[in-house]
Amino acid sequence: MQFSVKPNTLPKSRVQGLILGCFDDFKLSSMGRHVDAQSAGRLAKLLKRDDFSGKAGQTLILHDLEGTNLDRCIILGLGKRNELDADRLITAATAIANTTKSLPIKKLVISLDDVIVCDRDDTWLATKLTETFSDAAYQYLAMKGKQTKSAPLTLASVELLAEADRGKALKKGVKLGGALSIGKTATKDLSNAPGNLCTPTYLADQAKALAKQYDRLTTTVLDEKQMQKLGMGAFLSVSKGSDEPGKMIIIQYRGTAASVKPHVLVGKGITFDTGGISLKGGAGMWEMIYDMCGAASVFGTLKTIAEIGPKMNVVGVLACAENMPSARASKPGDIVTTMSGQTVEILNTDAEGRLVLCDALTYVEKFNPATVVDVATLTGAVIMALGSQASAVFSNDDEVARNLIAAGEQTRDRAWQLPIWETYQPQINSAFADMQNIGGKEAGSITAACFLARFAKKYRWAHMDIAGTSFKWAGTKKGATGRPVALLTEYLLQLEGRGA
Repeated sequence: MQFSVKPNTLPKSRVQGLILGCFDDFKLSSMGRHVDAQSAGRLAKLLKRDDFSGKAGQTLILHDLEGTNLDRCIILGLGKRNELDADRLITAATAIANTTKSLPIKKLVISLDDVIVCDRDDTWLATKLTETFSDAAYQYLAMKGKQTKSAPLTLASVELLAEADRGKALKKGVKLGGALSIGKTATKDLSNAPGNLCTPTYLADQAKALAKQYDRLTTTVLDEKQMQKLGMGAFLSVSKGSDEPGKMIIIQYRGTAASVKPHVLVGKGITFDTGGISLKGGAGMWEMIYDMCGAASVFGTLKTIAEIGPKMNVVGVLACAENMPSARASKPGDIVTTMSGQTVEILNTDAEGRLVLCDALTYVEKFNPATVVDVATLTGAVIMALGSQASAVFSNDDEVARNLIAAGEQTRDRAWQLPIWETYQPQINSAFADMQNIGGKEAGSITAACFLARFAKKYRWAHMDIAGTSFKWAGTKKGATGRPVALLTEYLLQLEGRGA
């Protein structure tokens, strides 16, 4: 889908769809007055009917307004004037994107007359519109057969109309929103792919292909023999149960001098999680194709960053394995030695994400990172705590946590900080090893983060648990959300000084 910014005048040719914003006072914008004049006052009369109130997100489709060149004039409710904030704008944008995606419209024109978001600027507005329309248009059709494959959506381009003095900021937002959409689509495609396709080797191949697309990206892949030499006993305790070999995938973005410390993202990439010997129940196990959403979001963020081209260095590390039961699989009670030299008693093989991540967190010390953020669908407990609204943030550095949360607020890809106080640490102490990989019934998300914190003492670090936000697991709209690509991208751009 292509997005562009044009002057606030209607094209002379036939317009398949024009979107006009309307507040609940029904005062027409300059574009609205122009259309009303062309239609001899019919637009204003239709707006006064009882079935349209101007509530944020309400839509009204008017067909073939006499005297105009419009096939459809689509009125979008914006709520109370001067109260159009970020949340109301997102509500309205989501409604109109979902309304128009099923209409036979190839080119959509949106007049931004009077559309001023009171707590955001025009760059944010254009970014969010671009991102929202792209999200609504997303379809995962790769695995559909000819008989059931849906026809591609008709909408191919969106024009944003505005006065000339708003053009520069809006164009900047369209560019950023386009880059985000590319990255989020890549994340969704990888996340939605079934486990028999999306294996660790498949992800490694995709990362290699990504590096060929962008000059500033390079990809390195560590195989199990290399990880064995590095002493990654925790990672290998997970991957050894599967016939699919584990991979540690390193994607590096070089946007400035090599001497500048990189910001590192680490993603959990369990391409299918049966639970191992601590086998999960069969109901809903299919959802475990999404246990690699952390790795997919890091992949998508690196793609977005490569599209934007900031002057900074970023490293993405994808820790990828399958967690399967077999004669070779780890058993409850096994003790392994991590790359850091610390030992872990594996009391539950279904707490495998922290085992692949802990060795990845030790590995990234080699980059002398400015910051490290790991991203993982780590615990079901976080869904009980925060639901699907916010990802959880845990950190050994309050500034890093604040930056992540601020990025989430800016993008509305929200996150919330939970504690990792030292008083939680005894829950993961082991009688036979340095630690155990579960912490009991209480505070499951926190004790998982406390486990990771023991491997992140040499740098500023945060852990994001995205189990509740990275995919929808019910209904016809189930599938990957692309979160937290927007948050991570904004976080990095703010550090570089280029955030929205």
